[in-house]
Amino acid sequence: MAWSERTQPIVAIATASGRGAVGIVRVSGKGLSGLIQALVGRELPPRQAVYGPFRDGHGEAIDHGLALFFPGPHSYTGEDVLELQGHGGPVVMQLLLARCLEAAAEADPGTGRARLPGLRLAEPGEFTQRAFLNDKIDLAQAEAIADLIDASTEAAARSASRSLGGVFSKEIDDLRDRMINLRMLVEATLDFPEEEIDFLEKADARGKLQRIADQLDTVLGQAKQGALLREGLQVVLAGQPNAGKSSLLNALAGAELAIVTPIAGTTRDKVSETIQIEGVPLHVIDTAGLRADHEATDEVERIGMARSWEAIEGADAVLFLHDLTRLDEAVYAAADADIATRLPSHVPVVHVFNKVDAPGAATVPALAEGQEWVALSARTGQGLEALRQTLLRLAGWQAAQEGVFIARQRHVQSLRLAREHVETAQAHAALADGALDLMAEELRLAHNALGTITGAFSSDDLLGEIFTRFCIGK
Repeated sequence: MAWSERTQPIVAIATASGRGAVGIVRVSGKGLSGLIQALVGRELPPRQAVYGPFRDGHGEAIDHGLALFFPGPHSYTGEDVLELQGHGGPVVMQLLLARCLEAAAEADPGTGRARLPGLRLAEPGEFTQRAFLNDKIDLAQAEAIADLIDASTEAAARSASRSLGGVFSKEIDDLRDRMINLRMLVEATLDFPEEEIDFLEKADARGKLQRIADQLDTVLGQAKQGALLREGLQVVLAGQPNAGKSSLLNALAGAELAIVTPIAGTTRDKVSETIQIEGVPLHVIDTAGLRADHEATDEVERIGMARSWEAIEGADAVLFLHDLTRLDEAVYAAADADIATRLPSHVPVVHVFNKVDAPGAATVPALAEGQEWVALSARTGQGLEALRQTLLRLAGWQAAQEGVFIARQRHVQSLRLAREHVETAQAHAALADGALDLMAEELRLAHNALGTITGAFSSDDLLGEIFTRFCIGK
């Protein structure tokens, strides 16, 4: 978006599409008095709700509702903002939206010029983008608004609210302030080498650097937890036909989502469901039973297995189900071994031995050291809690944490990058001569990496990627 477009007044319906008790049309720009006069026929006191008609071009009422005016900079976007809160019918909202655009283009009786030149429909996320550009919020807070709207669990919503309130941003700002202080000392020493001050000792540079590193580790750990709350864990159920994958999905979800029959190959395609464990979203995918391609009964089953392997490749964790009632069968055991060799090495695997309650169930075999396993009954629920805790542990979730803020993978990546530069700076500081010039460069790069989180150093491409994912009207 060009900078000229960013200064144009914008309008949009700010509530969800469809019918509702209340619908809102929002306008943001500079100099809204003429538009307000055309729509409500009077001046509006700042930040006070005024009830009355919203009028069309002939003075007739389109609807009756509340009009609120927020003069800039004390508004959501930092510009003048008008909100028309009417009845939430889609036709009414569209009529109000069209009337705003029409009234903006009409000539003002007093000046003869358009009441609000250039008023246009807002793009997705443009109101929040203007709040960011006008320093009402930083980039992490802007993202938290979208995350609060999209939150799939109560824990995610509470964490997004903390980020919106500035908890995450304050942590980053504190780190940046410490980094600035240390950079200032390093740069001053480089500028005045004739002073012959032992910088590393007298200014406690190594100590300051270590404290920054420790704080970065803490914030990075919190950000990982926040990213997990936001994005959840992609868990794929895999195994041979009739191992109990669909039964396990139903047991985890607490509902009959997948069809369960004794017939092998009942599940032909992926079945997905999002559940939560201690507030962490788990996106569980039940896949078609796996076996050798030449054993597939038809083309549909071959396609289903291909999709299963595709889902496994992109998973955060795989639950590899084994049927304890068939584990002693040579053919079944060989097929399980073949599946195990084909599982991607980069995806954590939990071996789930199902049907422990069945007559004739085999003993769980010994696994290689370090392999995760759980024995359970998808039918009775025995062992389900152990599986849930294993998944949380694999995900890196730490229970009973206070003050977790929502975060995104880009935040985690920026924090990791900053930590790497700080670690390199520590290595330079440990050298006999201090290598201050190299240390200064690493601190600068770490500082910039932190700046991308709150938007102090952000490209237009990054802003476009973030704000276009918002809903229109926000």
